[in-house]
Amino acid sequence: MNTATRFSLIVGAIALAGLSAGCRGQSSKESPVFGIRNMYDQPKYQVQEESNFFSDHRTMRPLVEGVIAHDEDVDLGVSQGRLDDQTGYVLETPKEVVARVGGVEALQARGKARYNIYCAPCHDMAGGGQGMVTKHAQATGAAAFAPPTFHQDRLRHAPDGQIFATITNGKNNMPPYAMQIPVNDRWAIVSYVRVLQLAQPKLPEEKAPAPENKK
Repeated sequence: MNTATRFSLIVGAIALAGLSAGCRGQSSKESPVFGIRNMYDQPKYQVQEESNFFSDHRTMRPLVEGVIAHDEDVDLGVSQGRLDDQTGYVLETPKEVVARVGGVEALQARGKARYNIYCAPCHDMAGGGQGMVTKHAQATGAAAFAPPTFHQDRLRHAPDGQIFATITNGKNNMPPYAMQIPVNDRWAIVSYVRVLQLAQPKLPEEKAPAPENKK
């Protein structure tokens, strides 16, 4: 092996060693190299970040008074399930919703489809509160996550608006579904819950077993 070949091999080995060392995540005080920085340094505000541009120093701007979303219902009975004076819930699904969905049968059919997607995993197909998610939670010792059965007097006599508000805002371990389910579909689910309550016999609430007396 001549001198030139030997020198080439040595240089190659050194270069390979340097490349290997550089790929092992070693720390460096040098600034990273960015070919295009406009996606790295974006002139934007983070959520809840302070701003010196506005007099109140808030980046998250409040809506202009009187402005509503294009698809938002201004009727509280439809959008929130509450009476206009905010003293309680509407007793029945608003007739306006029934009409724009296409009638009671169409509303219930739509409610069944949405219920089976969003509600049945926890509340089960019959509304007894023993869906697959609930059974899994109970099997892992998280029995407190079990939802109530719809076949109890408290929910049988609850106003439709209250059930709608629960779907909208969530309650206890149940998350809010206002973002996933449109207003009409939430009312459709309420209508189908009533169908389940009428179709199923009144089921007694399960009682926890009495604790054993240990001697």
